[in-house]
Amino acid sequence: MANVDINEITPEIIEYAGMCSKSGAINPELYGKYDVKRGLRDINGKGVVAGLTHISDIISSKEVDGKSVPCDGELYFRGININDIVHGFISEKRFGFEEVAYLLLFGDLPNSQELKDFRDLLASYRTLPTNFVRDVIMKAPSNDMMNTLARSVLTLYAYDEQPDDTSIPNVLRQCLMLISVFPMLSVYGYQAYNHYICGDSFYIHNPDPELSTAENILRMLRPNMSYTQMEAMVLDLALVLHMDHGGGNNSTFTTHVVSSSGTDTYSTIAAALGSLKGPKHGGANIKVVEMFQDMKAHLNDPKDEDEVRTYLKKLLHKEAFDKKGLIYGMGHAVYSISDPRATIFKAFVQKLAFEKHREADFELYSMIERLAPEVIAEERRIYKGVSANVDFYSGFVYSMLDLPTKLFTPMFATARIVGWSAHRLEELINSDKIIRPAYKAVQEHLPYVPLKDR
Repeated sequence: MANVDINEITPEIIEYAGMCSKSGAINPELYGKYDVKRGLRDINGKGVVAGLTHISDIISSKEVDGKSVPCDGELYFRGININDIVHGFISEKRFGFEEVAYLLLFGDLPNSQELKDFRDLLASYRTLPTNFVRDVIMKAPSNDMMNTLARSVLTLYAYDEQPDDTSIPNVLRQCLMLISVFPMLSVYGYQAYNHYICGDSFYIHNPDPELSTAENILRMLRPNMSYTQMEAMVLDLALVLHMDHGGGNNSTFTTHVVSSSGTDTYSTIAAALGSLKGPKHGGANIKVVEMFQDMKAHLNDPKDEDEVRTYLKKLLHKEAFDKKGLIYGMGHAVYSISDPRATIFKAFVQKLAFEKHREADFELYSMIERLAPEVIAEERRIYKGVSANVDFYSGFVYSMLDLPTKLFTPMFATARIVGWSAHRLEELINSDKIIRPAYKAVQEHLPYVPLKDR
């Protein structure tokens, strides 16, 4: 038999795929019969309670006269409202990433000395093993930076003298190191892709130990290493807002599930990266940017509300953009009236748009944020309200910062690695059971038929 190209979808594969689809299809009525919470959520979108956490809290409804009523979304990190946290460091013109990372990992806000010591500790970890860039990142550049990031994380296992030690001090060491090097792994991975696959110049800039995480990302990414204070501040804010979002989001729940098996930190974080890579999770902001590009290409007048409304209806009717029937960046699994992260973000997005001379784009985004919930309510039967989520604006921010779309999701990971680390530590501290939910088997039992009788 001749060798088969592993990338070729042969007629046999197509036939087998049809068999898979036929045998894998489950009658949708059975989910209701057995009260299965598909997606681990009920019909109102409320998640099944699978654990307890101190790390972050999401509020989207409140009890009024014994009934659950939607409210403006609230997000708390270690019990502190995200609005107060952001106001705290912004009002004092400080970068917040390191301060909020300390809060999520250790449970309290740091004082001045603790914050300085923590910043110095992260800076000391902000280095890669000798020749790691050459031997790992440069040797197999990928079109997908999330795969590059996951491969780098798994390879770091081989450089660790205690990779399988799941004691809290050792896991904390591993997590602090990964938090520190994620920006380097992401940006260097992109630079290798940009050089070897796109044919552009190759830049490897060392991080500066005196700079914040956000500043170092821009420094390492740009050929001239320059950036404005506003650019660094908005990127820092984006990292803070993406740092954690409860224990039930897909990648964080993955962290809990994989940690509960007793595996190592590198395997756990690689699994979380695989989850975040999905377009339904971390890849959503890319879709928002692409949707707006398509929208502007098809609108005669982006200021005409009737024309914009018509385009939005086409999106929902699968007649525009990717024909998936979605208005990307609108709606959230938990929030209905508002996503607090998007609300915080919007004011700073407007300032950056002014600096970048992209006021017209900001006005279009604002119009869509206002019109989309109305159009969705008109065209769809929805069980809860719809509002802009954080991804609606984050992609726009990244594009104004001249971040390539290849780095959008790795930037999300650079923030969320802090939350993953905090949740991994919490799982190891509090649980000694492997997470194992149940699945109801609905296949009838059949007799085995000998090969000669089939």
